[in-house]
Amino acid sequence: MHNEDTMSDLSTTYLGLPLHNPLLVGSCGLTNSLASIKELARHGAGGIVLKSLFEEQIEAEYAHNLAHYHSDHPASLDYIRHYTRDNALDEYLHLIADAKKAVSVPIIASINCISNKGWISFARAIESQGADALELNISLLPSNPDRSAQENENIYFDILEKVRLQVSIPIALKMSRYSSTLANLVARLSWTGKVDGFVLFNRYYRPDIDIDSMTVKAADIFSSSLESIETLRWIALLSRATDRDLVASTGIHDSEGVIKQLLAGARAVEVVSTLYQNGPQQITRMLEGLSQWMAAHSYECIDAFRGILSYQKTENPAAYERIQFMKQYGGIV
Repeated sequence: MHNEDTMSDLSTTYLGLPLHNPLLVGSCGLTNSLASIKELARHGAGGIVLKSLFEEQIEAEYAHNLAHYHSDHPASLDYIRHYTRDNALDEYLHLIADAKKAVSVPIIASINCISNKGWISFARAIESQGADALELNISLLPSNPDRSAQENENIYFDILEKVRLQVSIPIALKMSRYSSTLANLVARLSWTGKVDGFVLFNRYYRPDIDIDSMTVKAADIFSSSLESIETLRWIALLSRATDRDLVASTGIHDSEGVIKQLLAGARAVEVVSTLYQNGPQQITRMLEGLSQWMAAHSYECIDAFRGILSYQKTENPAAYERIQFMKQYGGIV
């Protein structure tokens, strides 16, 4: 457990919510039980995003008849049966209420969704149990050749509009990086006034191939620190496209990773993989590293340096937009 008396002022806000520090635990199995939530808070987490409920799960539970649940994916029915049995909607609502009583940090509910169907009414129940905010993880892989970019982007607007009618708590969109006009999309979503923040980016299931068994398998489920670089680019670039809060996600494993994202303009960061790999005490180490760096650079608070290397403020903004490798390393290629 870290000693806040010996640390710099790490306090900040996200979605209008006061945070002790900018380190959020992202949606994962570690945020699916009260005991684990309490442990994460004890080690200094600034806020906690509960493990996501899936749209299909909510719809199936609402139908009260899994035998007649249909899906385009043959294996999904068995998954939904098992997952819903172990994580019923009422259990999720109880977890929100219990977590709010047990810890003092913001509790953010999470729903993984791809449409604006009947699951949306469940958002009102989430708010009624005391959730401080709602993170909508909208996972859109543009793999359907019959769907245009505009059709894909409209899904964000449709979901956001309908959820906003259900709740008054802040809403964050956990975005896909797959958009032909990502900056424009974020700007237009901001202009609706219905979204309070963006989390960049959601991390998909990643397939791999076993060349011995000749089967498709899951790639490493944990992120690597290299994956944070793309997030860093877009945090810096999108800071000029929106006045909404930006949160960095994926590949942030240590205090250095946190510092970089804050310098680029992030309001906060979400971490998951590093906690699985290093335990909840990694939160303490990351906060101590952040505090030590701030002291070494004479920063008394987060706002003193947040965004000073964003696109608008850096002396070399073109570095964030450079995509041609040979411009930087011409002698290699």
